[in-house]
Amino acid sequence: MPHPSVLAETVLVAPGPPGPGPPGSGPAGYLRVRLACPERRNALDVGMTRALLDVVRADPAVPVLLESTDPAAFCAGADLSVPDRERAEVSDLLYQCYEVMVTRPGPVIAVVEGPAVGGGAQLAGAADLRIAGPRGRFRWSGPPGRDLAVGAWLLPDLIGRGAALELTLTGRWVEAAEAQQLGLVNLVVDEPAKVAARLARGLLSRGVGAAGNVKLIASAGGLLERLRAEREANRAAWGRA
Repeated sequence: MPHPSVLAETVLVAPGPPGPGPPGSGPAGYLRVRLACPERRNALDVGMTRALLDVVRADPAVPVLLESTDPAAFCAGADLSVPDRERAEVSDLLYQCYEVMVTRPGPVIAVVEGPAVGGGAQLAGAADLRIAGPRGRFRWSGPPGRDLAVGAWLLPDLIGRGAALELTLTGRWVEAAEAQQLGLVNLVVDEPAKVAARLARGLLSRGVGAAGNVKLIASAGGLLERLRAEREANRAAWGRA
């Protein structure tokens, strides 16, 4: 049964001009996935995180548009109200989700209209493209006193090692305009969901094979090794909690 806090629907796209592959070789639409727990600012518990993981890996060739039902918040990260044991499980599931997002051939586009914090910032970062609204903002920080690494696997590839270290060590907020300047987001626009939907339709017309090859090459050179290293470091940190 689908989890009520993760809404997924297929958006069918009318056929356009023939692409490089044979007729019918690509998906007929993209998957719109919305985090839908606004009362908790989409804070992630085990059920919600597992549902998100199941959705993004169910059909790896289909492009995914990842959004929030509430533009005031993208995702607050792991739910701080649950016990440490469950938060450790959420963390582990999230790293599985990031790896699926990075390695699946179908591109993932994140729409960030509000704050994305901790694991939520990493969800946006693990997407292939990020479209933000003017009020989108990011914070690469975990709960104090837990010795968790947040985003050290990902940010060096996106914005360079120096800027990545500054953001992960300080845990400061990054507003949308600065995020675009750094290269953390691709666009900042007034209607990011509409722009992202047009982008998803355009990606469909290019076919699955090109996107899969591009993603495979872009993830080579240590990205996945760093992801797994951060996952193991945080497993150890939770084990000491």
